[in-house]
Amino acid sequence: MSYPFRDVHVGTATAELVRRADGTQLLTVSEPLGDYPDTLIACLARWANEAPERTFVARRDAQGEWQRLSYAETLSRVRQLAQGLLNHGLSIERPLAILSGNSIEHLLLSLAAMYVGIPFAPVSPAYSLVSKDYGKLRHIVELLTPGLLMVDKAEDFAPALAAVRPDDCACLALSPGGVAGVEPFAELLETPVSEAVDAAHATVTADSIAKILFTSGSTGMPKGVINTQRMLCSNQEMLASQMPFLRDEPPMLVDWLPWNHTFGGNHNIGIVLYNGGSLYIDDGRPVPGEFETTIANLREIAPTVYFNVPKGFEILVDYLKRDDSLRETFFSRLNLMFFAAAGLSQHIWDELDRLAIQTLGCKVGMLTGLGATETAPSAMFASLEESQSGVVGLPARGVTVKLVPNAGKLECRVKGPSVMPGYWRQPEVTAKSFDEEGFYCLGDAVKFIDPAEPQRGMRFDGRITEDFKLDTGTWVSVGPLRARIIEAGAPHVKDAVIAGIDKPFVSALIFPDLEKCRELAGLDASADAATLLASSAVRERFVQMLRDLDTQSTGSSTRVRCALLLDKSPRLDANEITDKGSINQRAVLENRAEAVAELYRDASTAVIRLD
Repeated sequence: MSYPFRDVHVGTATAELVRRADGTQLLTVSEPLGDYPDTLIACLARWANEAPERTFVARRDAQGEWQRLSYAETLSRVRQLAQGLLNHGLSIERPLAILSGNSIEHLLLSLAAMYVGIPFAPVSPAYSLVSKDYGKLRHIVELLTPGLLMVDKAEDFAPALAAVRPDDCACLALSPGGVAGVEPFAELLETPVSEAVDAAHATVTADSIAKILFTSGSTGMPKGVINTQRMLCSNQEMLASQMPFLRDEPPMLVDWLPWNHTFGGNHNIGIVLYNGGSLYIDDGRPVPGEFETTIANLREIAPTVYFNVPKGFEILVDYLKRDDSLRETFFSRLNLMFFAAAGLSQHIWDELDRLAIQTLGCKVGMLTGLGATETAPSAMFASLEESQSGVVGLPARGVTVKLVPNAGKLECRVKGPSVMPGYWRQPEVTAKSFDEEGFYCLGDAVKFIDPAEPQRGMRFDGRITEDFKLDTGTWVSVGPLRARIIEAGAPHVKDAVIAGIDKPFVSALIFPDLEKCRELAGLDASADAATLLASSAVRERFVQMLRDLDTQSTGSSTRVRCALLLDKSPRLDANEITDKGSINQRAVLENRAEAVAELYRDASTAVIRLD
């Protein structure tokens, strides 16, 4: 039986495709992009005037009670903090850097910086708290030249601050904790506002730098992506055009996604601010032991739209299946779900559909698309009708996608008002990132779902830079093959790296989900990872995975002959993984060259082979 989607207003898009004589194609949609304000901060002023008492942001305190700020309260505090930033002498040359994670204070300070035209950079807390050598943090601080650093607990950040903080850079903390040279955030909130705030605010334009978002550095040290006010506002209008229900009622978000990434920091905060919604900061994470916080929040706050990474949806499904009350609350107001950062396994998608039908008698739509930090972030959207893992859809309104033939694929390049002007203080890198027509080169490949029907949109076809050739000259498309391995190995595979450059066949390094493998093997926590992965139950599971993949293979480029289970997680300091969890294929292959060599040793007993 076919079930409809919940009756929700979702935007439409009509494809327009121009084929050029040189083989390139230009893909746009005919629907125009609507008007948008010059600055995102103008939205704060609008809602402080139109809905002053509405909750803008809330977060649980140490006692578990929601601490809320209305739009009017937010604007008042933003102006006080803006004066404090001006008093610290911050400017475009001496911006603000926020080293800690999501918090009300973090959000207030970032809005204060935007209010008076001071760029700010939210930096991954992992660079301060997880990294051991502070290499990425040091690189960012040297490139950024901040005039002020903000942290939450100064004691936690003290080693990182001692390692990288410039002598002329002040530091602000929510909890100074007696650390020398650290000012309390509370004092900045008491700053009297002068005419200087209004004067500085009047200079902020659509071309002003709002923030600098540092990419995860998947191919090297992080690059600072300049985000202008025009980028942020135009992208929010693109999102609202795709999801018009955001305008119909104030969106309600329960969200954990980190603000140092474009998904959480631009996409989700922007949706709330642009449409006068409410953001409930979720201190949970999609990992064992922390997702319970997310569940507690979702029991109480029913979101109108829900954003997460695939792992988050995977864990959520387990809870929704077991708890009818949670399921009914979660779906009660939900208009749409959206995932990004990786592919969502089809069985998880199917289960979400089943649970929605059980609860509402209809499905709740799941959308995805294609974007990047450099595109603020959304560049393409899938339609509800075509949406499935791997589908990226059609360009957003106002965006032109250029499709360039490259090694048998279509390389995707984009142009539009939401595309960055360049990287912070890296003109050479910027120049290499745009083609001769000013299109930003994403590095992604796409392909039409049906070349005869461009209206159906496009699928993701891997990263151009990851693909390689076997010794036969056959190209291996890494992205789609990696997605197939993760799907076939679910839930026992966290991630995979494809090997086989100049080799006779394709193989894979597997990062297993040790907890799921432990359940499979029936071993308790005392068994170490090596013992666990050597168990017969686990090895047979991965042999079966290779068999399942083999039935789908179409030739040597899609046939995975063997795999090696890795008992050590990818390392942040070794650049093997980004702080948002994305695998750096190249770094893993380089750092684990011995493991790759093991895959091609006939006598190896550690390798799992297709029989």
